[in-house]
Amino acid sequence: MTGHQQVQRSLDEIDLTLISMLQTDGRASFTALAKAVELSEGAVRQRVQRLLREDAMQIVAVTDPKTVNLQRQAMIAIRVEGDAREVAARIAELEDAHYVVQTAGSFDILCELVCRDDEHLLAVLNTQIRTMPGVTSTETFMYLDLTKQTYAWGGQPSRR
Repeated sequence: MTGHQQVQRSLDEIDLTLISMLQTDGRASFTALAKAVELSEGAVRQRVQRLLREDAMQIVAVTDPKTVNLQRQAMIAIRVEGDAREVAARIAELEDAHYVVQTAGSFDILCELVCRDDEHLLAVLNTQIRTMPGVTSTETFMYLDLTKQTYAWGGQPSRR
């Protein structure tokens, strides 16, 4: 999702089921989706296209960064002077920034960087983030091991 101001619309049970099914298999056919929610293939196609258009979901290939030669991941905690929204927007434009959120607490922004190696990470930190107007300090949390990565939230609530 883009994080820009968007009109939030309630998702119904069918939308949630489609999201859940596509989280399990992003290549599921409209025919299979239609059968599962008991709608026509055309109606399902329209719903999926609307969910994509409204940024309610994205269908993407998720990779393990190490398999695509990106060996260093880190979360950068950033303190800002002035409007954190402006700094967050500039950080979001950085190619190596893959997750940017504004936070409450001792840091104003959290930014996940995915880089080739330590040298690449240091270059991004020193030449792109720390020199950015408004950034007053950073703290780097290096990832040692990726224990869990999932994007399976927001679909059907689990039945416990």
